[in-house]
This record gives sequence, C-alpha cells and structure tokens, in this order.
Amino acid sequence: MRRLLFLFAVLAGFAANAQTLQESYIEKYSRIAVDEMMRSGVPASITLAQGILESGSGQSVLAVKGNNHFGIKCHKGWTGRSMLKDDDERNECFRVYDSPEESFRDHSDFLRYRDRYKFLFDLERTDYKGWAYGLKQAGYATDPKYPAKLIKYIEDYDLTRFDEVSEVEEAELPVPPHVLEEPELVQAPSSFNDSFTFSLSRKEFSLNGVPFVYAREGETYRSIAKIYNKFRWELLKYNEVEKDHKLKAGTVVFLEPKKNKTQKGLDMYIVEKDGEDFMAICQRFAVKSASIMKLNGYMQQPFLREGDEIKLR
Repeated sequence: MRRLLFLFAVLAGFAANAQTLQESYIEKYSRIAVDEMMRSGVPASITLAQGILESGSGQSVLAVKGNNHFGIKCHKGWTGRSMLKDDDERNECFRVYDSPEESFRDHSDFLRYRDRYKFLFDLERTDYKGWAYGLKQAGYATDPKYPAKLIKYIEDYDLTRFDEVSEVEEAELPVPPHVLEEPELVQAPSSFNDSFTFSLSRKEFSLNGVPFVYAREGETYRSIAKIYNKFRWELLKYNEVEKDHKLKAGTVVFLEPKKNKTQKGLDMYIVEKDGEDFMAICQRFAVKSASIMKLNGYMQQPFLREGDEIKLR
C-alpha cells in the first residue's frame, strides 16, 4: 500500500512539474509574444502555444542549444548558424539563433511574409481555432493532431488573455498583408498628375502609391502611352522592360515610376520556391529593381531559392 501511495505521489509530482514548466514558459515569454503580435499581427496565444509545443516548454535540445523555439528548419535560403537533428528524416538542418527573441521574431516573419501563410492574417485575431487549423492546412506541421494540441494549450492556460489589447493598441496593430497588397481603385485619377488625360471609360488603380492600369487584349505600351499622353519610353522605363510588345490581358502597367521601397507592413518577401522571378516580385510590389538590389546587396539580378529573404524596405 505504501509503495502504491509512493508511486501516486511520484506521478503527481511529475504532472505538477510538467504544468510548472508550461506556466513558467508562459510567464517568461508572454511579453515577447505580445510584442511580436503588435509588430507582426501573429496572435500571442498562437505564438505561445506553438512555442510550448515545439520547444517542449523551452526544454528541447533545439531551444536549449539553438534558441530555436518553433522548430524552424534551415530551408535553402538560410545563411545563419545551424544544427543537425533527427526529425521527419535523419540529420535535418535547423536554424540556430543568438537569443530566444530572435527566434520569436523569425517565427513571426516566417508566417507574415510567406505567401502560403498570409491567408491566416485575414482571420480575426481572436479566432485561435482558425489559426490552429490554418497552420496545419498551410503545411507548418505534419502531425494530424497539431491543431488540437495548440487549441488545448490555449484553452488550458487561457492564452487568449494575451491577445487582448486596448483601443489605442488595436489601432497600432499591423494591417494584414493581403490588404496592403490589394490594389486601390483610384477615384480621382487626375490627383496623381494634372497633366494626365485619363480615359473616362477605364478604371485606374494604385499599388504602393503608384498609379497603374490593367492591359486589355491587343494593347501595347505604345497604345497605352498614347491614351495617357505619355511617351512609350516612359512606360517602358517605369515597368522595367526593354522593348514594346503586345501585352497579355490583365498585365499591370504602371503609369508613373515605382517606389524605392514598399509601405510599412510589407517589409520583406520570403521566396516560396527555387527560380522565382526577381523582376516579377519587384513588379508585384511596385518597387524599383535597382533599389531592391542595392537594399539586399545584390550586384546583379539573383537566382532566387526557396527561403531567400528579400528586403523590400
């Protein structure tokens, strides 16, 4: 009987210790999670739940030796320190950080600036279940129980309390990436430049503060330039193409020079697959390729690989 009572006591002690580790983790890193939420828009509850799960409440080898709290692997574009550890395969490469704060920041950027995760930011910040299932849907983890595990941590430890902000803080939260990337319909085209003579039958849009139109079937830069009282060479320069040609319907044609950097909230772009077109990325975000090359230290247009981080501002 005494041995049985002793065994129960030991098991109870282990359970209490496990709970203490999780609570200790929350106490230690909740401030960082909230700061990251204010900077990136990733809910603090999700960050903390992922940190607890991925790092074993900060006790995993990756967390202790590499400050890696989220199991983020090197990917092809990683140039920092790394360590090898068995995961889905033997000796997989994982990122090593100088501090936990650096790991939390990289986790936030990993979600905000990769296209596959951007849909998560269209969810309500308080929709932790949507975020949990969305992470699994986007491929963050292979474990089919991953969403349920995150949700259990969030509910067991009331992590949603860290998602609550004041009205002032709410206004300071970053705008979702898709909203920032969405072209705006220009209501008063002449406000961009009074010398423009705009077609009344055509809609003009703006991206990153740069006015543009979508090409129609059969159009060229020359024909569009004529509509807007521009020289053909001006449109070629603005859109960074060498010669005039028939455009595919729907192609973006900028009517003014692109900007040197993106607006705040689109600080970088993380490449999804090898061979992505650098010039297409610059056109997508309405930024000059020369400025982005200089910002990233490129001497020539780079061959992009999965995981490469391109600074946009």
